[in-house]
Amino acid sequence: MVDDGSLDRAFAALADPVRRAIVARLSRGPATVNELAEPFAITLQAVSRHISVLEAAGLVWRTREAQRRPVHLDAAALERLTSWIDRYRLEAEARYRRLDDLLAEGQQHTSKERTS
Repeated sequence: MVDDGSLDRAFAALADPVRRAIVARLSRGPATVNELAEPFAITLQAVSRHISVLEAAGLVWRTREAQRRPVHLDAAALERLTSWIDRYRLEAEARYRRLDDLLAEGQQHTSKERTS
């Protein structure tokens, strides 16, 4: 289960397009700040701040490999967010299926009345 504070931090972190792009890049594998900064016209410091926000949200973490400090995506954290979203998506889909069934019943009833 994901607590409200974790959800707030994660969704706030993902609200920024640069951070979403960083998460998308990290989904292909770890990368350094320099590698993550390449596609953006922003400073390395700005990219580091974005990474810090993602770290605080629990979406990424850093390791040290000699002189390198690669950033890694926490796939389990994304899975928890997906599970939270899916719970509500499935509930909404069930409601829509019930509505579709009611509408179909109403149409069948109306068709029977017309043919009688």
